[in-house]
Amino acid sequence: MADDRARLLELIEAYAVQRGHFILASGRESNYYLDGRMVALHPEGAYLIGQLLFAQMEGLDVQAVGGLTMGADPVASAVSIVSYLEGRPINAFLVRKEPKGHGTKKLVEGPLAPGSRVVIVEDTVTTGESPLKAVAAVEELGCEVAAVMVVIDREEGARERIEGAGYRFMPLFTVRDLGL
Repeated sequence: MADDRARLLELIEAYAVQRGHFILASGRESNYYLDGRMVALHPEGAYLIGQLLFAQMEGLDVQAVGGLTMGADPVASAVSIVSYLEGRPINAFLVRKEPKGHGTKKLVEGPLAPGSRVVIVEDTVTTGESPLKAVAAVEELGCEVAAVMVVIDREEGARERIEGAGYRFMPLFTVRDLGL
């Protein structure tokens, strides 16, 4: 796993880190941007994310993995695919930002049964708002959140906010790992 972790960090540095002036989803300004989708949608990056997060889920006894669309979508899919390849399938789901306005009018999409134990995932977090929205949506369905796992924590309050709300927070990397 150490080699997979080192390789994923290389891919993040090569594809996800952008320098400049950015306004983040949190509204904060930053001199760098971490576009986790550039790695989560890369074939090797997706595989490594899936491998590492799936390994991190060992012992959590979860039936599903997902989070707020769009950052969580490729991450949840990667974990679900790896779980199948490892012979311990975990369903993926996604949480819409707003309920669908037609058809089933669902807020949560995918094979997620009430009462399931889940892990909420995200590519990059700053304040933790996105994963906590996903937590609220799945808890509304009667699911239990085992942990919140992210690929990169910007270390700008997400850990404190998520743990303060009573959830286990498990990032693969922090901005310190990237030297930012």
